[in-house]
Amino acid sequence: MDKPQFAFTKKNYILVAIGMAVVIIGFLLMTGPVSTETAFEPDIFSARRIKVAPAVCFFGFLFVIYAIMYKPKSKEEKK
Repeated sequence: MDKPQFAFTKKNYILVAIGMAVVIIGFLLMTGPVSTETAFEPDIFSARRIKVAPAVCFFGFLFVIYAIMYKPKSKEEKK
């Protein structure tokens, strides 16, 4: 009896988990102090929050797409 062929392999799930961790790190980089009605916080315009964190999230999402599309080579193709 043949083993069932699933759409994703263990490697796909590991790659998706890594990509989601990168996205979460990007969102954590966006956090920080907030401005209130009485006090302005200039840190909302820091390079980390408006340049680095969105780029990290973007690359994380691209990596997740790659992880979903990744198809390992079968044993027959290696020969």
